Amino acid sequence: MDDAAPSLSDLHAGFGTRAVHAGQSPDPASGAVMTPIYQTSTYAQTSPGEHKGYEYARVSNPTRTALEGNLAGLERAEHGIAFSSGVAGIDAIMKSLRPGDHVVATDDLYGGTYRLLTEVFEPLNLEVSFVEMDDPDRVEAAFTDDTKLLWVETPTNPLMRIVDVAALAERAHAHDVDVAVDNTFASPYLQQPLALGADLVLHSATKYLGGHSDLILGAVCTDSDEWAERLRFQVKSTGASPGPMDCFLTLRGTKTLHLRMERHCTNAQRLVELLGDHPAVGRVRYPGLPAHPGHEIAKAQMSDFGGMISFDLADDDMDAALSVLEGTEVFTLAESLGGVESLIEHPASMTHASIPREEREKIGLTDSLIRLSVGVEDVEDLAADLDRALSTL
Repeated sequence: MDDAAPSLSDLHAGFGTRAVHAGQSPDPASGAVMTPIYQTSTYAQTSPGEHKGYEYARVSNPTRTALEGNLAGLERAEHGIAFSSGVAGIDAIMKSLRPGDHVVATDDLYGGTYRLLTEVFEPLNLEVSFVEMDDPDRVEAAFTDDTKLLWVETPTNPLMRIVDVAALAERAHAHDVDVAVDNTFASPYLQQPLALGADLVLHSATKYLGGHSDLILGAVCTDSDEWAERLRFQVKSTGASPGPMDCFLTLRGTKTLHLRMERHCTNAQRLVELLGDHPAVGRVRYPGLPAHPGHEIAKAQMSDFGGMISFDLADDDMDAALSVLEGTEVFTLAESLGGVESLIEHPASMTHASIPREEREKIGLTDSLIRLSVGVEDVEDLAADLDRALSTL
C-alpha cells in the first residue's frame, strides 16, 4: 500500500466516507480499487534488514495494514491493531499487565471475557474485581493502589446495561487507571469511546464490523503510542495475528457498516414495540426504551440504540425459553451477533454458560433471558416470526 496515501483518520470526513476510504488507496502495482489479499508468509529483502516495510506476515501484512488504518479511522484513533479474534485482543491487553496488578471489570460482561479473566489470568496472579458500573462511586470504591485497568462494556452483554464512559474515565484517570471499553455491541457508528475519555477500544470485528458471519477477527484502537507499542509487541511475540483473507473480508464489511447499522436499529426498535406488548414477555431490555435505567446516558453517548435486544419471559422457565428458541424460522438459533441475518440465543446455556449460575442470578441473568441480534431482513417477517414462537407458550 502507498504510505503517502491519506488515511482520513485525522480528517473531518463523515463516517460513511471514512468507512469506505480510511486506510486505503488504489493498489500501486495494479490500480486495484479494493485492497488485494496479500496471501504471503514472507517478503523479499534487497539486503538483510532492507525491505519495503514488511518482513514476516505474523508481524505485518499490507492487507492488515489497510484494515488497521480503516478501523482507526472509524474510531478516530491514532492507532488500530488487528488480532486473530476479539478474545485475542482482550488477551493482549491483559498480558500487558503484570502479576499483582488489579483490574476492575463490569459484572455483566461477555462470558468469554469472564472466563479469560477468571480461569487464565487470575491463576497468574492478576487480581480482578467484578463491579456493577451504574454508580461511579461504587466503581471508584473498588480501586486499590494496584488497580491498573478499568474494563467496561456498554451496552453490556447480555443485560443491555449502559455505562457512563465519560464519568468513569474521569474517576479512573484521577487514580492513574487506564480505561478499556468493549465497543462490540455499539460499533463505532453508534459510539466512539475514545472521544468519551477511554484509552482503549476493543472490538470483536467478527460481529458488526465484519457484518456477514463469515470471519473471526478482533481489533483494539487507541490514541496511546505506548499502548499501541505494547499491543503490537504482543501480536509479534504471541502470534495472535489475523490472516489476510479475514482482514480483506472485514474491510469489505466496514464499507457498509453505516448502512447496516441504520437498518439494525430501525428493525430493533420495531421489535421492541412488539415484545413490550406481548403477554408472554416479561421485561424487555433495550436502551432505546425511555424506561430503561440507562436511557438518558445512552442518548448522550450513542447516536442510536443498536440492534441488540434482551428480554425475559413472563414465565421465567427454562423450558419456556427453549420453546421460543426452537420455534423461530427467520431468526436462527446460534451464538454470535452483528450479522445481516437475525440470530436468537440463550445466554444462560450458550454464550454465558462459563459464568456460574449463582453469579448469573446475582446480576439478573435469568434462565428465561433470550438475546436477539436483529438483522436487516424485512421487519414484518421478523415480527411475525417472533410472534409465532411466543404464541406457543
